[in-house]
Amino acid sequence: MTARSDHPARSRAVAALEAAARAALHAPSVFNTQPWRWQITGETLELYADRDRALRATDPGGRLLMLSCGAALHHARVTLEADRWTVGVERLPDSSNADLLARITVAGIGPAGERAERLAAAIPARRTDRRAFGDRAVPEKLLVELRQVVEAEGAYLHVVRRDQMPMLATSTSRAADAETSDPAYRAELEHWTNRPEGSGDGVPAATAVQLAPRRVPVRDYAPGGTAGLAAGDGFDLGAAYVVLFGLTDQPAELLRGGEAMSALLLTATADGLATAPLSDTIEVEWPRRLLRDLLAEVGEPYLIVRLGYSDAAVPLPAAPRRHPGDVIQVDK
Repeated sequence: MTARSDHPARSRAVAALEAAARAALHAPSVFNTQPWRWQITGETLELYADRDRALRATDPGGRLLMLSCGAALHHARVTLEADRWTVGVERLPDSSNADLLARITVAGIGPAGERAERLAAAIPARRTDRRAFGDRAVPEKLLVELRQVVEAEGAYLHVVRRDQMPMLATSTSRAADAETSDPAYRAELEHWTNRPEGSGDGVPAATAVQLAPRRVPVRDYAPGGTAGLAAGDGFDLGAAYVVLFGLTDQPAELLRGGEAMSALLLTATADGLATAPLSDTIEVEWPRRLLRDLLAEVGEPYLIVRLGYSDAAVPLPAAPRRHPGDVIQVDK
């Protein structure tokens, strides 16, 4: 009798885990590679790195891959918590399997979580907005809130000061120059910006932004082609630039950093902000050193995020997403 009475609960748990993995398809990833896969066994959801989607030229150390997977992990956690499930999370649970990044186990039904519900609602609404933001400044209280949510996930946030903006702009520009002179990087960018129709990944020209003067340069995702979006009339004058960082660049901390990145982006979206992660400066060693200097050598920079208010009247197109059947395996 016990086994029969437990079966509906197990079925609901498996459905909840599958819904969480589906929600994680919306997580941000460098070049929209979505370098993860999920496996559901019983009441356990496991997150694996998909090394076939690693960027060998752009991200040779795998830092951005770990951040991307951490963001997917946080998306799944938030979805389960918003659905009132209590979960346990083991990060890097098997030292003999570097691709197994996390294991989520359903523990039972918990209380409603208002914050989780708010973040879960922001998952399908979040977009990477590469267009210029307007003159309206990001309120200090929102920046304080974002710092708190990042720290709650085990990472840190530095708000770039006005006097530090030239260093940020210069390091980003120099990183872009270094990468565009690298044939391997250009080939990788070409691959991920010209994906076959129906692939569900990459950065199509429809979501790329035309080049225009900016406070901090924005990567050209339509090299040799026509970007689908105008930069707009703004010049990012009201934008805030923040640096997400941790104490080291070890896998465990990078995974936590990705969870913090997700918390940052979803909270900002829920607060009405437009967001755009910037990874160029992180991808090249010596501009990354400049960012360490900007942080006064207190941590390892993971990512820059541009935050602001968009004046654009045209909504952003959704980025392509992979088919769940290609990413999620459910063991019977």
